[in-house]
Amino acid sequence: MVKALILIADGTEEMEFTITYDTLVRAGIECTSAFVPRSLSPYGSSDTSPPLAVCSRQVKILPDVTLDPLGAGPEKYDALIIPGGMGGAVTMAGSTEVQNLVRSYYNHPEKRIIGMICAGSKVAITAKLPGQPITSHPSVQSEFPDHFDYKEQNVVVSDAVPGKATLVTSRGPGTAFPFAFTLIELLCGKEKRDEVVGPMIFPSGTVTGYPF
Repeated sequence: MVKALILIADGTEEMEFTITYDTLVRAGIECTSAFVPRSLSPYGSSDTSPPLAVCSRQVKILPDVTLDPLGAGPEKYDALIIPGGMGGAVTMAGSTEVQNLVRSYYNHPEKRIIGMICAGSKVAITAKLPGQPITSHPSVQSEFPDHFDYKEQNVVVSDAVPGKATLVTSRGPGTAFPFAFTLIELLCGKEKRDEVVGPMIFPSGTVTGYPF
């Protein structure tokens, strides 16, 4: 079974997290959500274990686990997904554990997929991924060094570095469905993507074929 690890933190954008998680599950992908604590608050947002994530619009989500880098690597999961929301993205981008995790997926000999959406794409900078096509929320566009080939597209798929992971990036809550559908197509194929899209009953013309 295809497996995906989806990170979440206080301040994560709830639409980007839940739309991606839910849509991947519809494709039969086994998803695990992992809470990334702030460095100054190892106990998270409540007394639960794992702690509740208080998202950007104050929606509270109970993750499956607290991030354990030893159990979160590319040997266990086929994809690593990082949602946006400025608060959560700052936490993840500043986390040494997340940076190392991203690099481990990127460099794994069995090709993996890394998904980043909205401000979550900031992690590509702090993880020091090599320059390649990328996108993000416009509010953080200026943060990307010149060696990244920034695209103002809904979803950007990069296989720019041979032998490395496929990097999938997207722009914000409004592109969360195309982002999730792209991940499904890459992980499970176009037939599965189409199988998931149909019953969701999108208005005519709002979902097109890959690439979006």
